[in-house]
Amino acid sequence: MRYTGINHLALATRDMDATIRFWRDLLRMRLVAGLGRPGYRHYFLEISENDMIAFFEWPDVAPIPEKDHGVPVKGPYAFDHVSIGVRDRDDLWEIRDRLEAAGFWVSEIIDHGFIFSVYSFDPNNIAIEFSCPVPGVDIRTTPVMGDTRPSATAREGSEPQPGKWPEATPTPYADRRIYPGEGRELVDVKDE
Repeated sequence: MRYTGINHLALATRDMDATIRFWRDLLRMRLVAGLGRPGYRHYFLEISENDMIAFFEWPDVAPIPEKDHGVPVKGPYAFDHVSIGVRDRDDLWEIRDRLEAAGFWVSEIIDHGFIFSVYSFDPNNIAIEFSCPVPGVDIRTTPVMGDTRPSATAREGSEPQPGKWPEATPTPYADRRIYPGEGRELVDVKDE
């Protein structure tokens, strides 16, 4: 398998216009696709050539309660924050300045040793982080475990461990089917 990035993160909003204004106009991400019908919208914004963020607009969804990035909570929970990579510190400063000028809370730039980050929230209270690499530091080329008490599975190392799951039997080509779903109408949309 060869992963290429996050095709899209699908999040929810009650106000698609405010969401587009924030992600497209303030953060400068292109709105590249939109699906919709009465009571349903699903719009996609381009983060990079491989990655997108998408939003469903649901009229009865409420913004999530504001929660600081990385602070533990109790009960059912699946998502803490999304960190979007940028090229360098100049990009972090530009994002920070733009968010601050628009009246959004934004943190100072934080040095995590391997990345520099700035934190904020979108109009839906979705916790967001923007990060760039620290020059000369690349934890992907030399993985490192800073946890003084790593879990047993983490102690097995950074590389995928064979034999931990049953081997998959490839689906024969003759049995491979792809079924139609939402979005096929995008290939038929003509520019007006």
